[in-house]
Amino acid sequence: MRISADRLLADPSRVVLRPFHLGWQAPTADGNRAQTLVEDIASLTEDQAEIEYRRVQQDFAERHWQTERMFLERYAEVCEVLDLDGKDFSDTRRKLIGSYFCHEYTFAAAALMNPSIVPSPDQSGMGDGACRFIMSLRAVGEGHISSIAFREGILQPGGEFSLWPQNSFATAADSAIAEVGGDEAVTVYREEDSSLSNTVIFPVTEQQAGGLEDLRLVRFDHGDKDYEWIGTYTAYSGRSIRSELMRTRDFKSFQLEPILGRAGRNKGMALFPQTIGGRYAMVGRQDGKNLFLLYSDDLATWDDDGQLLMTPKYPWEFIQIGNCGSPILTDHGWLLFTHGVGAMRRYSLGCALLDRDDPSKVLARSKVPVLTAEDDDRSGYVPNVVYTCGAMQLGQELLVPYGISDSAVGFATCSIDDLMQIME
Repeated sequence: MRISADRLLADPSRVVLRPFHLGWQAPTADGNRAQTLVEDIASLTEDQAEIEYRRVQQDFAERHWQTERMFLERYAEVCEVLDLDGKDFSDTRRKLIGSYFCHEYTFAAAALMNPSIVPSPDQSGMGDGACRFIMSLRAVGEGHISSIAFREGILQPGGEFSLWPQNSFATAADSAIAEVGGDEAVTVYREEDSSLSNTVIFPVTEQQAGGLEDLRLVRFDHGDKDYEWIGTYTAYSGRSIRSELMRTRDFKSFQLEPILGRAGRNKGMALFPQTIGGRYAMVGRQDGKNLFLLYSDDLATWDDDGQLLMTPKYPWEFIQIGNCGSPILTDHGWLLFTHGVGAMRRYSLGCALLDRDDPSKVLARSKVPVLTAEDDDRSGYVPNVVYTCGAMQLGQELLVPYGISDSAVGFATCSIDDLMQIME
């Protein structure tokens, strides 16, 4: 593989405005804590409130997008919970109250890792065989909470690529919760005037509270190029895991919903980009060590225990193997990137080739890793790890973004023919 010098690093300067929760009904020595806070702000004279709010503006207005609107929205939420509708507060005092119930959150201060990559729905203006892409990233911030961030870019024939710049404002996506089959599903909305590269999707439900981990995106073809972008990810509550789906057609609104059925209790599931024999198909690690092939007639329900697909075979994968994103359809068959864990818990990337019509047949696999952590890339939050959640094909070339020791993101390119030659 050809390794690019480009790196995406954790960045504590990237912050978003988030709700700050005091525990609404928690009793204190002087009453309800949130209620007391509002009363303290209400006790200020109008001049004092103006002075305090100017200080907030000076410190934070240039660091966030539409700050005052967000303060007013937060004030409205506080009103609903604390029943403040009867209070005759000035506009300044309302924004000041809203600011006390917000805080800055560094969503990528600890790590940026485990990317996946797909063609963008918007290919307008692309010529000479170029393709606009969307890359998802696992961003880890304060409290080691994982969220989903994005970067957009353009891939050229031959493997050259460029990332679109980000501006200084990152925005948290809005959300609304609904019930699906007794579980919580979430609709997430990107801010209308914000770009995808500046959008962050945070955990919303109780099951997601510990983080949204390792999104594996794929452009799924329902037939006749009726595309939907679907991702599988791990929802971590802090105590338990569950696989969930992210679904979108425009990357402006997203459906986050649980994967129902027995298979959803595991992690690391990756969806094929089309049906196989009229059924949905996934690759997953159902027992923590081996790779399985699963089928379902319903995209949201996976009760299949799966068919054993691959077991660790070579020393670099003796501890366990897993998929590294959705299979890629090539002229040779389904190309599946894998990861293997070997001695000293070293993670390496490998690959396998599955039969196009019957992916339960493993035609070939890499005897040696195609990518390992070397030199400075061995150091990080979790050392000796390379890991990807998906690669993208353009012609006969592949762009493989990958996580580096759970701390940063690197990029590699290779040809499909090169991979074919190292598999046996």
